[in-house]
Amino acid sequence: MSAETHAPMSRHKAPDWLWYVGVPAIGAALYLLYGQLSPIAEWITSLFPVARDSHSGEAIAFFAYDVPKVLLLLTGIVFVTGVLRSWFSPEKTRAILAGKNAVWGYPLASFLGVLTPFCSCSSVPLFIGFVSAGIPLGVTFSFLIAGPMVGPVGLGLLYGLVGWQIATIYLVFGFTIANVAGFVLGRLGLERYLQDWVRELNAGPVGDFPEERLTLVDRLKIGLEQVREIVGKVWIWVLAGIGIGAVIHGYVPEAVMLRIMGDDAWWSVPAAVVVGVPMYTNAAGVIPIVEALLDKGAALGTTLAFMMSVIALSLPEMIILKQVLKLRLIAIFIAVVAAGILATGYLFNILL
Repeated sequence: MSAETHAPMSRHKAPDWLWYVGVPAIGAALYLLYGQLSPIAEWITSLFPVARDSHSGEAIAFFAYDVPKVLLLLTGIVFVTGVLRSWFSPEKTRAILAGKNAVWGYPLASFLGVLTPFCSCSSVPLFIGFVSAGIPLGVTFSFLIAGPMVGPVGLGLLYGLVGWQIATIYLVFGFTIANVAGFVLGRLGLERYLQDWVRELNAGPVGDFPEERLTLVDRLKIGLEQVREIVGKVWIWVLAGIGIGAVIHGYVPEAVMLRIMGDDAWWSVPAAVVVGVPMYTNAAGVIPIVEALLDKGAALGTTLAFMMSVIALSLPEMIILKQVLKLRLIAIFIAVVAAGILATGYLFNILL
C-alpha cells in the first residue's frame, strides 16, 4: 500500500480518547441497525404502490434488506481484518499458514464457514477480508464454499425436511467439496488472477510506521482506511449484484424448475445446476423450493444439486467477486465447485 494511501490518515487530529470511545459507539450503533434491517426493509417496501406478496413486492423487500445487510457486514469485517492485519502482515499470515499448517487451513476455514449463517453474497465480505489480509487463496475459497452451502440455517431446515441421515450425508458432501475445491484451487497457483488492486494491497505495508511502533489508534486508523479503500471499490457492484438477485428472487417461476427436475434423466443434474446458478437466495429461501420440488417428484440428488448451485454459485455473488477476482479465476472457481456439485447430485441419485 502506497504512502499516498495513508496520507489522509496523517491529517486526522482527533484526540486518542475520541477513537477509543467513538469506534465502540459506532460499532454498537451499526449492530443495533443490523438487528432492525427486516422491519426497515418492510417499511421501505410499504412506501411503494405494490402489494407486498406480489412479484414486485418480493423483489423490493429483498433488495431493501440485502443491500444494507451486505454493506454492513462488508464494512465491519473489512475494518476488523484491517486492524488485525496491522499485527499480522501478509508475510506473517502466509508464514503461519504455510507448509503443514496450510493443510489444516482448509478444514478450519470450512468449519468456520459451516458455523456462519451467511448466504453466498454475505460470505463475500469475509472472503474479501481474508484475501486482503494475505490468507492463502485456496483457504479463503474453502470458507466461501462451505459458508453458504452447509451453513447452520440451511442444514437445520434440511434436517427437518428430509431427516438426519440425508442431512448428515449432505453435510459430509458439502464439507468435502469445500475442502477439496479449496485445496485444488490453492494448488493451481491462481494468485496472479486476483485483481491488481488486491495484489497491491497484499504486497504493500500495513501502515506508515514499523509494526512494533504502531499504537492502538494507529491500528484503528488502518482499519478505517481499509474500509475506505475496499468498500469504496466494491459497493456499486454490491448494489448491482443484489439488484439482479432481487429480480430473480421475485420473478423466476418455480414451475420452470419443476419441469426440468421432475425425472431421473442423466441430464437433469447438470440442468438443475444451470438453472440454479442464475438464481439468488439464501439457504432459508431455497429450502421451500426444495420441499416443493421433492413433493412434485423431483429426484433427491438433482434437487440437492440445484440447492447447492443456488447458494454456492449465485450470479450476484460472481458479479461482486468480479471486483476481487479476474474472470479467468471466477471461471475456474465455478468449474471446480460445479464439478463437486455434479458429483454429489449423481451420487445421491444412485445411492438413494
